[in-house]
Amino acid sequence: MSISMTSAAANHVAKYLEKRGKGIGIRLGVKTSGCSGMAYVLEYVDELNSEDSVYEFEGVKVVVDPKSLVYLEGTELDFVKEGLNEGFQFNNPNVASECGCGESFHV
Repeated sequence: MSISMTSAAANHVAKYLEKRGKGIGIRLGVKTSGCSGMAYVLEYVDELNSEDSVYEFEGVKVVVDPKSLVYLEGTELDFVKEGLNEGFQFNNPNVASECGCGESFHV
C-alpha cells in the first residue's frame, strides 16, 4: 500500500504551488494533538529529507516521513467542495475513531 491523491487534490495543490512560486510538493504527516490523539499536518515541501517516502500524482509530490507513514499507509488525500465549504479530506483506512469535531483521530 501507499499514499494516494485524487485529481481534485492534485489540481488544488498544483495551483497553490504555482501561486507560491516554489516548492516540490506537500508534506503529509501526523502529530499528537486533539481529543482523539492524532491530527493531520499538511505543509509545503521545498527540500526532501533522505528518509522521506515520495509519491507522485499528476505531477504533484506527496512527501511522508517514516514515523507518519505508519499511521497514514493506504490513505487517500482528496479535496472536496460542499456548498461554501471546501478543504482536504483524508480517507485513512487505519482510523479506528475520530473526535466529534473531526480534527483528530485514533488508530
